[in-house]
Amino acid sequence: MSAQLRKPTERVCECCNRTERWDEGLDAWQIARENGERLAGDPHCIHEWDINGAFNPFDLD
Repeated sequence: MSAQLRKPTERVCECCNRTERWDEGLDAWQIARENGERLAGDPHCIHEWDINGAFNPFDLD
C-alpha cells in the first residue's frame, strides 16, 4: 500500500461562491465558467475557500 498525494482541482468561496479550477497548463487557479459565464463572485470579498482542515491530501487506497 502506497499513499498518493491528492491536490484539490476546484475551490469555492464559502462567502461569495466564487469558483476556481486549477489549470495544469498555466500552473495557476483560474476563474471557472459555467454556460460561458465567469463564476467570479464578489471582487471585494476576502475569499474563504472550502479547502480546509477537513481536506485529506493523502489517498491511502
